[in-house]
Amino acid sequence: MRSILLFLLTPLMLVSEIATGTAAAHETDKEVIRQLIIKESLTNIPGHNLTALTVQLPPGNVSPAHKHDAFVFVHVLAGNVRSQLDNAEAIDYSAGDSWVEPPGSVHTLTQNLSNKEIAKLLVIFVRKDGDKLTTSGPTNQ
Repeated sequence: MRSILLFLLTPLMLVSEIATGTAAAHETDKEVIRQLIIKESLTNIPGHNLTALTVQLPPGNVSPAHKHDAFVFVHVLAGNVRSQLDNAEAIDYSAGDSWVEPPGSVHTLTQNLSNKEIAKLLVIFVRKDGDKLTTSGPTNQ
């Protein structure tokens, strides 16, 4: 099953449908590594759930544009990243910094600014049951 998951999980297609709570894709140092922390129903918000994971961006990584149907909170655990939402100015973040992404906004740039060090993010999604965590590729604003 793990080999099937490694094949299916392409960059920034997050681990939204993994029910096991185990590690997601990683075979080489060049891949984005995702680790599911928890996926839980929110009993105080019927029909919604919270998904938390860590994301490790390899040195020099520039991820493709994507969007989320969820409210997203991102906290930089290690490294330095550049992030841009929709047509806003790109912002550089360091370890300890955070940002939020409203549902449906296009994350036009996610970049590890280091060519030597991994950047690590904590990403928390709050979404309606059944909504996709991430849609990669061409996005309509």
